[in-house]
Amino acid sequence: MRYLKSILILILFGSIGLVESNAQILPKIIKKNTTQPTTSGQERRNIELRGFDQDSYLRTLSTVTDSLIFENNVNLGKVRSIISEDQNVMIWAPTNRLVKVSEQIQIDSIWVTAYEYYSAWDSKKVDIYNTDVKSFQDSVKIRLYDPFFGYDWKMPLSSTPKTSGFGYRWRRWHYGTDLDLDTGDPVYSAFDGIVRVRSYDRYGWGYYVLVRHKNGLETLYGHLSKYMVEVGQEVKAGDIIGKGGSTGRSTGSHLHYEMRYKGLPFDPELVYDFSQYKILSQEYLITSSTFSHVAQARSRAYHRVKSGDTLGSIARRYGVSVSALTRMNGISSRSILRIGQNLRVR
Repeated sequence: MRYLKSILILILFGSIGLVESNAQILPKIIKKNTTQPTTSGQERRNIELRGFDQDSYLRTLSTVTDSLIFENNVNLGKVRSIISEDQNVMIWAPTNRLVKVSEQIQIDSIWVTAYEYYSAWDSKKVDIYNTDVKSFQDSVKIRLYDPFFGYDWKMPLSSTPKTSGFGYRWRRWHYGTDLDLDTGDPVYSAFDGIVRVRSYDRYGWGYYVLVRHKNGLETLYGHLSKYMVEVGQEVKAGDIIGKGGSTGRSTGSHLHYEMRYKGLPFDPELVYDFSQYKILSQEYLITSSTFSHVAQARSRAYHRVKSGDTLGSIARRYGVSVSALTRMNGISSRSILRIGQNLRVR
């Protein structure tokens, strides 16, 4: 009996030792220090790239982007224009990546033609809308900027001393405001938008850029010495779009700055106080009176003098008298005509 008890005691102590032995080999729980990076940035990127399913990602991105776009009734399958929508609500496709490929734009992973989204898109011509100013009876409230949506504004130059205003001058209409600068000064996009035209006009703007903005307006920057953007490029307010200069029809370095709605130019000083370097209001109301000068200008007709033209031949061609021609143009019947000169004939 005493021998049996000794055996039981030995078995009991052996079991305790075994438990302690097993407990010693269990893994310890160590709290990781989250403040110290455990891998380098390159290692982290490599880890993230492993097992990435690109096709699945793009399908998901397309689905999410579709829902975001159509959430605000922006139907890319329907011909409509951003400038015909309610400008008090600044609807815009959710993207910061927009590129041009032969008159197409890419909104995230969705390809659409620019014409389908904007109703009219042309990277060669400035006025593509053919708006009849006489039938323009709308009152359109333009939201120039909106901090809530993250849409900012910027003056087109670092300083804006005006050298010439909007209006009729030198027997022709001047559809913008001239702002003084030194050649090479940066020129900034006034609002968020997309570069629609980047071209050269020998007899007018010289090197120029036209930007279509999210608020429905378009702005034109003329007499540049250098481009800094491409057609189709999305720009933010304050992005540099070019360098100032004196190209085209210019007598000195300056920026020719235009504002347009549906192709119709209007006075930028209705929006800006250039002398105070500020924008006048968050909103601007466009009415038919905004474009009264366009109706006046379009009621006039001009003839560009060619080799062999005389006052008599021009008068006969347009059915007016020589005296009427001289009166409209402030010249005499003995004035010498220059090739390329514009004469008002109506």
